[in-house]
Amino acid sequence: GAARPGKPAAAQPAAPAAAPPPTGPSDDQIRKLFAEGSYEFVPHDSMRRTIARRLTEAKATIPHYYLTVDCEIDALLKLRADINAGAPMRKTERGEAPLYKLSVNDIVIKALAMALMAVPEANVTFTGEGMLKHKHADIAVAVSIPGGLITPVIRRADVKTLSAISNDMRDLAARARERKLKPEEYQGGSSAVSNLGMFGIRDFSAVINPPQSSILAIGAGEERPVVKDGQIVIRNVMTATISCDHRAMDGALGAELIAAFKRLVENPLSMLA
Repeated sequence: GAARPGKPAAAQPAAPAAAPPPTGPSDDQIRKLFAEGSYEFVPHDSMRRTIARRLTEAKATIPHYYLTVDCEIDALLKLRADINAGAPMRKTERGEAPLYKLSVNDIVIKALAMALMAVPEANVTFTGEGMLKHKHADIAVAVSIPGGLITPVIRRADVKTLSAISNDMRDLAARARERKLKPEEYQGGSSAVSNLGMFGIRDFSAVINPPQSSILAIGAGEERPVVKDGQIVIRNVMTATISCDHRAMDGALGAELIAAFKRLVENPLSMLA
């Protein structure tokens, strides 16, 4: 006779559906909040779309935490002035010009690179399978350009001289503004610097740009009252805030990194050794 039908398999419980990623109000919903004719609509270009996508991903997927220090920069400002005063001259079409002109930001880039080498556990990139421990410190630097920003990378900043960093930065920033950077010149990097000091910003927190594990936000250097041995004295002080990826480094390690940066900035001759 015919084979008896087998016992029907028990129905498997359906896997819970993954929650859709949170989204904001639609374009139409936003436009309805404003009277027609009260605004001009400017479509996004590809740069603004990329910035919006990457920074939304960064904030949604990277657990940020923030550490702030105040750095006294009187010695740094004196060193910068001395180095610039001693810069050799070169001939140009408009006459003679110095071979280099250091900015405070150039010294900050070098200090962050050397701090990462002094705290190698922080000179890393997080991946799902493991950590990438970098052998050099490549520092991305946020550069404002029309319609957005881009982060050219100073490669091996830990071993470059301050004058080499300064000249690299000037070249990369000029080509960034002309949108002439090659992808390999703005991709990668183990950390980054964002400096808003020139706008008079005292301190801020920056968003990490993957694949980096940290970003250093630099405020304006300004004269502030500082207590020394019970006396109030005036010093030039710069506030620095580092944003760290908690997946890559825990709080104590981030604190070690920003402390190493502060030591270098406050003892800048150690960067020339």
